[in-house]
Amino acid sequence: MSNSKAATQNGAASLPLDSYQTSAWKDFMALIKIGIVNSNLITTFTGLWLALHFTGQSFLDNLDIIFYTVAGSSLIIAGSCVINNYVDRDIDHLMERTKTRPTVTGKVLPAKVLGLGIFLIALGTLFLFLTTVTATVIGLLGVFSYVFLYTLWSKRQLVSNTIIGSISGAVPPLIGWAAVDANLDMMAWALFILMFAWQPPHFYALAMRRVNEYRAAGIPMLPVVKGFKTTKIHIVFWVAVLLPIPFLLIKLGIPFLILAMLLNVGWLALGIYGYRIKDDIKWAKLMFVYSLQYLTIIFVAMVLVTLI
Repeated sequence: MSNSKAATQNGAASLPLDSYQTSAWKDFMALIKIGIVNSNLITTFTGLWLALHFTGQSFLDNLDIIFYTVAGSSLIIAGSCVINNYVDRDIDHLMERTKTRPTVTGKVLPAKVLGLGIFLIALGTLFLFLTTVTATVIGLLGVFSYVFLYTLWSKRQLVSNTIIGSISGAVPPLIGWAAVDANLDMMAWALFILMFAWQPPHFYALAMRRVNEYRAAGIPMLPVVKGFKTTKIHIVFWVAVLLPIPFLLIKLGIPFLILAMLLNVGWLALGIYGYRIKDDIKWAKLMFVYSLQYLTIIFVAMVLVTLI
């Protein structure tokens, strides 16, 4: 048996269980990708909050809907991530940031991982159904786009996998809004467009930093297939796409519009300045960190301006 085959058995790496000392809770957090769940929770809550604000409804009078939405969206996202781990268990040992996942170390059986993912999605769907049918359908569309369109289809076959994966990442604010207002105001779609356009520059920057790992895993990320020069052009293009989006959110007021525009221009300026930085990885790191701060600031600001 070759080393590559010996490294995996039933899709999980045959590593000594004591190589990675983790608790059951940490393993669970790794399986559901808690970082992704938390970041999407911010956008879900913002969509919900804005729907309550613009429909004139009270936050305290809708605590049940808020709970169902937060719990439901978090569970279906967590379940989708678990299934992603299940599918990718044959390549995760090739990447530094994923090689310690319990699906790789063999601490959790693949069948149990798949069962957990399905259970979480089913439970989350039940919670969303307690809000509106629209929120439930959107949630399931998000699951379909992440599990089937991205994980099972495009991730390993298409260089456009990041764009296709951005659909599921843009769904959470729609879920939040639809849980309160099933009619989906233009504001809700503006949040969707914002999240869709934010993801390519964010993940392309990450892919540049992890290009050797993606190459080893055989994943056709843009930097792997087209190189850094083309990737940098795509990143700057998608940041430029963000420029007019704040005008779709004009209902949030002029102060928010100014803040959003400053964030967009700042990101674009950083991207263009990157062409003067000879170290592409350093530039990618700057763009990645900016993208994280951008997302947090702009979505928190949406909530804050409605409180003034």
